[in-house]
Amino acid sequence: MTEHGSTARRAVWAVAALLTLVAAGLGVADPALYDGLVEEPYLPGTYSQDAMSVAAAVVLLYAAWAARTFRPKLELVALGLLGYLAYAYGIYVIERVYNGLYLVYMAIFAEAFWALVYQALALSRRTGRVNLPKRVRLASASGALLQPLMFYPLWIAMLLPLMAAREKIETIYSVFILDLCLIMPAFLILAVSAFRGRKQGLLLLPAAYVLGFTLILPLAAAEPAKQLFGGQFDPAAFWSWLVLSLLFLVLGAVHLRWLQVDGEPGPAGAGEYQAAERRS
Repeated sequence: MTEHGSTARRAVWAVAALLTLVAAGLGVADPALYDGLVEEPYLPGTYSQDAMSVAAAVVLLYAAWAARTFRPKLELVALGLLGYLAYAYGIYVIERVYNGLYLVYMAIFAEAFWALVYQALALSRRTGRVNLPKRVRLASASGALLQPLMFYPLWIAMLLPLMAAREKIETIYSVFILDLCLIMPAFLILAVSAFRGRKQGLLLLPAAYVLGFTLILPLAAAEPAKQLFGGQFDPAAFWSWLVLSLLFLVLGAVHLRWLQVDGEPGPAGAGEYQAAERRS
């Protein structure tokens, strides 16, 4: 990766982060921005998601500044945050949140999505061997299966009655699309790849955990936020989502802690995708 390519890549992160700070910051400051566009039961989730987006944007801005040299672990965190922004603003775009910021939502969605694709390819190309202890690899791969094992049955069980009744819903349908078509397959692919000791799985799985943590934590935060919108706090939902989000955080942190990534492989090894595994 040339210095120019790295600079351009980080510039895209920074622009996406700055746009997010504007869009999400306005959403947190004035939740009325979503009046008539988001149904009342989902306003607490929208509020907590905007708060998470502000935090994600701040970290992504730092990553854009700090990743001037090859820092693969920081770039993995940035990769996960780009995935989160693509998902969060994909919801707003797909569900037609047509307020004054809609074009900004589209810009964030497009930038984050294509930056995610480019970053994953660039990071894989820039790394040589990837080393991870066997027990960490198996634990991390097993944890990655948790999300699809939970959400495939849950979302499909919600879709089947709608399909049988030929009912067209107007809210949260984007979650079915994004989860069933993009997020769950990504977790499955990376989990299988990590189980087999393949480079892509060992390298990219921490980014999936960053994505999972940032997606799930707002669901927990939405419970106390309900009280701001006249709703009732649900302790069971709060603790369930919080525990799941912290599980993803711990799995991602442990994976990153033990992950060893060699530098750029050079022309002879540029096409190799074999991962080396350290025996525990």
